[in-house]
Amino acid sequence: MSVKGYQEQFDRHTAEWRTTDQGGGDGNSVEVALLPDGGWAVRDSREPEGPILFFTPAEVEAFVAGVKDGEFDT
Repeated sequence: MSVKGYQEQFDRHTAEWRTTDQGGGDGNSVEVALLPDGGWAVRDSREPEGPILFFTPAEVEAFVAGVKDGEFDT
């Protein structure tokens, strides 16, 4: 599905949002909802009615591979 398709079909109010326990406890976290095809919807926990970023399964796969390969290590 295209990103546009996600935007047209996604309901932020019924999505099952997940957040990390590593957020520091200050409510400043990223929330992720899994999409039916394996993509992700991502939002800022401090602004639940704000913008949502949508990622296709291929983008998720590339991101996870980059994390595993240390591409984002500083």
